[in-house]
Amino acid sequence: MTRLITGTALAAIMTMSAGSAFAQTELRIFTGGQQRPDVMRQILDAYQEQNPDVTVEIEVGGATSEQQQQYLNTVLASQDSTLDVVLIDVIRPAQWAAAGWAEPLDEYLGDERDAIMDRYLPAYREANIVDGAVMALPYFADSQFLYYRTDLLEKHGVEPPKTWDELKAAALKIQEAEGNPNLAGFLTAGAPIEGTVCTYLVPYWGAGGELGGEGGAITLSAEQAAQPFELWGDFKEAGVLPANIAEIPTDRIRQDFQAGNAIFAMNWGYVWNRVQNDEDSQVKGNVGVVTLPGFTADTPATCIGGWQLAVSAFSENKEAAVELVKYLSSPEVSKQQAILASHMPVFPDVYTDAEVLEANPWFEDALPVVETARSRPVTPAYPRVSEVIRTNMNAFLAGTQDGAASLQAIEQGLSEVMQ
Repeated sequence: MTRLITGTALAAIMTMSAGSAFAQTELRIFTGGQQRPDVMRQILDAYQEQNPDVTVEIEVGGATSEQQQQYLNTVLASQDSTLDVVLIDVIRPAQWAAAGWAEPLDEYLGDERDAIMDRYLPAYREANIVDGAVMALPYFADSQFLYYRTDLLEKHGVEPPKTWDELKAAALKIQEAEGNPNLAGFLTAGAPIEGTVCTYLVPYWGAGGELGGEGGAITLSAEQAAQPFELWGDFKEAGVLPANIAEIPTDRIRQDFQAGNAIFAMNWGYVWNRVQNDEDSQVKGNVGVVTLPGFTADTPATCIGGWQLAVSAFSENKEAAVELVKYLSSPEVSKQQAILASHMPVFPDVYTDAEVLEANPWFEDALPVVETARSRPVTPAYPRVSEVIRTNMNAFLAGTQDGAASLQAIEQGLSEVMQ
């Protein structure tokens, strides 16, 4: 029997439909291509199932931190409301706070603010609180480690190196024995990108150098400032670094290592999952990860990394965006990321989770490294600091500027940053 719908009933149905459509919240999150948007999609699909009134789209930006920020500079300077949540590098919260791009989260976190922030590793809690205000929440932690070919080291009777001298000797021994001109001894970032700041800072810190000065000035320790140029210059002259090192960005290191074209590589945590699980990986089952070497065995240093979740100050869906950020910055999602992408957790307890360790056995020794990793300068002027260091480090590695000229340019540039 067919029932007729009265005009009143039809109006009620249309009103209910309109109300349901209005209640649907559409969020847009920005991430870089290197931060595994495929894994983020899986996580967001689960969030949408739990929150059927929310739809989250992903916008994928550049492959490097600089490319991503260049795009975001344009979007946010125009106060565009298109993006609700943005994944930002650990070096960015102070810059975003000064520019007014990130929505302070304190009021949204309410009475739980301190309890929420106390759960995170101290370095990430501190990185995301700027002048007392919470500007973002951590998504995943990171630090640089030494990746190495277990098969090649075992074949040639070499132990994982604890000093740079040991690494050089091991690389040269294996390169000579293998006789493969395409086999690099050691890879690190050399292109004019953010990762090349760490290429300078890791040996600088390892030699005992500090970044600091009175009144917020950023200065170098005179005795240690030349050490990175001496180390990498020696490696390049010996053939441990490839001739094209100045052209190599972060993910190219991973690609070359994964293709079997490097013995050692300095890179971030995400590399483990890719080299062990990508179908085209030529080194599956033949990769080890240890702490980076130092000038002595007891003076290693490494650069802290990681990505944070900021809510755009121009979002039209701030409350929903904050709820999404809280979810993505939870221990449950941190565990998922560790298993699916070898993204390092921002919660200490997740490092000892049995399922996480099954996927990433080397995480068992990773927590102390992350806890002691050094931060790049926390300052709104950091983009200028980064440019000074990475462009001059790149010029040195390219051979267009010697060490003395590169160091002088860095010192001069840093002196001008805070003026």
